[in-house]
Amino acid sequence: MTTYIKRCTFEELGLLQEISIETFTETFKDQNSIDNMRDYLDKAFNLKQLEKELSNIYSEFYVIYSNEEVAGYLKVNILDAQTELMGKDALEIERIYIRKHFHKQGLGKYLLNKAIEIARLRNKEKIWLGVWEQNENAIAFYQKMDFVKTGAHSFYMGDDEQIDIIMTKILN
Repeated sequence: MTTYIKRCTFEELGLLQEISIETFTETFKDQNSIDNMRDYLDKAFNLKQLEKELSNIYSEFYVIYSNEEVAGYLKVNILDAQTELMGKDALEIERIYIRKHFHKQGLGKYLLNKAIEIARLRNKEKIWLGVWEQNENAIAFYQKMDFVKTGAHSFYMGDDEQIDIIMTKILN
């Protein structure tokens, strides 16, 4: 299997939208109402919103390819782009989205390692993320990768308040 990552450009905005909607729906549709899913997807992944995120100098997107096929993407944030105030020494992993038919191939770990590499290049001391408290597989994965639970925050899926666990890894 040939795997590689490349920085996302504005020409790939439609691809970002497609992957975002596909992976988010696959992961969360069974635990949320149709209306809340639709409202969230329309707000979070419309082209204008994704273009705004891609334009932010403190955010970076990376697309991962497996055997020349787009498998998913990574979004990281620093400084003011972080979704929580975690300080200038932190890098946030906002999204690791892998298409379902690429699960269990090590691509999530590949993207996580890319995020750690970016954090180290930017002299960050810690890397953090939020993960839905009911996403047990993701929590187990991050724990295996030496992330620890350090807090929680609210996440709104439409009108449904949900809790994301904040997990942090200290970089050496």
